[in-house]
Amino acid sequence: MAGSTKGSSTGAGAGAPEFSAAVRKSILTTLFFSLLLDLLSFTLILPLFPRLLDFYRSQPNNTLLDSIFTFLNAFKQSFHRPISSRFDVVLLGGALGSLFSLLQAIASPIIGALSDRYGRRTALLYSMAGNIASVALWVSASTFPVFLASRVIGGLSEGNVQLAIAIATDVSTTENRGHTLALVGVAFSIAFTLGPMMGAYMSSKTLSLENPFMTTALFSLALLVAETLFLYFKLPETRRTRTEEQKASAKPVDSKGLGLLKFTHLAFLLIFSGMEFSLPFMTYDLFNYSSAQNGRVLGFIGLLASLLQGGFSRRAKASVVAKIGLVSSALSFFLLAKTNSQGMLYLAAAFLAVTSACVVTALNTLASLRVGEENRGRGMGEFRSAGQIGRAIGPVLFCSLYWWAGRDAAYITGGVGMSLLTAVAWKGLVDPAANVEEMKTKKKA
Repeated sequence: MAGSTKGSSTGAGAGAPEFSAAVRKSILTTLFFSLLLDLLSFTLILPLFPRLLDFYRSQPNNTLLDSIFTFLNAFKQSFHRPISSRFDVVLLGGALGSLFSLLQAIASPIIGALSDRYGRRTALLYSMAGNIASVALWVSASTFPVFLASRVIGGLSEGNVQLAIAIATDVSTTENRGHTLALVGVAFSIAFTLGPMMGAYMSSKTLSLENPFMTTALFSLALLVAETLFLYFKLPETRRTRTEEQKASAKPVDSKGLGLLKFTHLAFLLIFSGMEFSLPFMTYDLFNYSSAQNGRVLGFIGLLASLLQGGFSRRAKASVVAKIGLVSSALSFFLLAKTNSQGMLYLAAAFLAVTSACVVTALNTLASLRVGEENRGRGMGEFRSAGQIGRAIGPVLFCSLYWWAGRDAAYITGGVGMSLLTAVAWKGLVDPAANVEEMKTKKKA
């Protein structure tokens, strides 16, 4: 894009390109809508997992799926608690989600490093090619092994979120970083509110008895193809090749601060994802909730989170946003431990919405301010990888505790864990710019 950068490097850090206001707005608009399309495509499948896995389970001679269910049931029965067979497919869906997150944890640093070497735009387009291949397999997935292969390819290819963060970081300044990265959170909230409803509607339109979910898969594929074309024609390269002199004078990586943020990201998602996954078990045990009723709770969380991200999260300091989100998460756990009415459930859901709107977005902002400019893609990829490891392990650990010790013990343990994490991270969760001013004041004194 002609005229996208200027020679000066003020504002975005030493050596970083300075984009004009008009070009920056154009890039961020492109980024937001492409990410929204990507996340809508991703969330279409979420409400379909129970029916989709039931469909594959009903097929004869399904050796792979039968073996997986045998293993999961042995795991479930080892807790000597009566756990409804209704949750067999929920467990399998969680196992597939953990696999997807684990594959992302492996791929994220690699995709980030490739974006540093070959450019964000190139890496993003290759990531899109992998996503398209994954969903194309789902379109033709009349058997479970083919569907599983599509999830594996999707997990290894999904680099859109981390690359969107790297691109937004490339074109933003230290001062407007939080405001810019909040757009990623807004896209998440909108997609996770609308996507599951769209997926559920599409699943009622059957095109093939061999794959009754083909309509949803085709719509998901159409969204990804549209996103790819949109990126190809509208998104310029944002990573600038820098001279050796610029590399030498660049701001160094804040290893200590980044290490604390990686730990916070991993620990937060380990605890929080376990709660997310156990929520359908809890609402079924307490209120006999159906999938539709659970969907309304999740829709309430998504809608409230999107409103918060469009307002508070975009305007407040990232450190403040993260701390409020962590405190809200701890409160939600303690409320869920003692929930005995639907009113209490929705009160806990409101705190969960605050958490969803605040923590990950703020941690992304703080991490982006600490990674080195030369290896920004890899740095953000490693940061995301830490979170995905937590997301892969959390559901297994938390549900094991839930079934072994009961609901109260599981959620109180989660609340205590989140409180301890908040205490550990509180002092280190500061905005780098504020930290610099504090150091200057101490030196003058």
